[in-house]
Amino acid sequence: MSALDSFPITKKWPARHPDRLQLYSLPTPNGVKVSIALEETGLPYEPHLVRFDTNDQFSPEFLSLNPNNKIPAVIDPNGPDGKPIALWESGAILVYLASKTGQLLPTGTSERYETLQWLMFQMGGIGPMFGQLGFFHKFAGKDFEDKRPRDRYVNESKRLLAVLNQHLKGRRWIMGKEYTIADIAVFPWVRNLVGFYGAGEIVGFSDFPEVQRVLDTFVARPAVQRGLTIPARD
Repeated sequence: MSALDSFPITKKWPARHPDRLQLYSLPTPNGVKVSIALEETGLPYEPHLVRFDTNDQFSPEFLSLNPNNKIPAVIDPNGPDGKPIALWESGAILVYLASKTGQLLPTGTSERYETLQWLMFQMGGIGPMFGQLGFFHKFAGKDFEDKRPRDRYVNESKRLLAVLNQHLKGRRWIMGKEYTIADIAVFPWVRNLVGFYGAGEIVGFSDFPEVQRVLDTFVARPAVQRGLTIPARD
């Protein structure tokens, strides 16, 4: 009997490798945070595609793992104390993976909390604000005659980029020389803002050269390039 057998989600997405961490996701900015972290750490895992076009995220099986119906979610059959653990929320998963592997999170107390500070900066600011800007700039919101909602998110996105740009001056990564889960959280969203959302011009991305510099370095990493396409879309 596998440690995963008690999880209903495995009925919809059967595990071919039940000894590995199971990833249920889609290659969105939040989704690829976890696949990139897994690729960076080398932890064995098995990805499963959660299709939004068929509302997989609302299926009873997926909701049994994440009642908030959002990707990504994971089950680690080799969790703490030798027991399986199920987790959702990308930030929590990043902290778990870093703690499990001893990678991507500084060991010094001060540096550890500073890294978590920037992780929360992404979760509380960059992710929600860039996502709302994407809605009003690229999707249905672009047809609203009243542009005040769009402009609100444009201005807040500019402010967040300015904060990040100032912090990155003289630094290779968010935490300086050390590459961490803070970078893995932030830069998929920056990439999405200027790429998929096509919002580079409206936020004046050229005014943030430090962000562009670190984004380029981030995207050039082999593990990032792999993680950006996992799980593979059909």
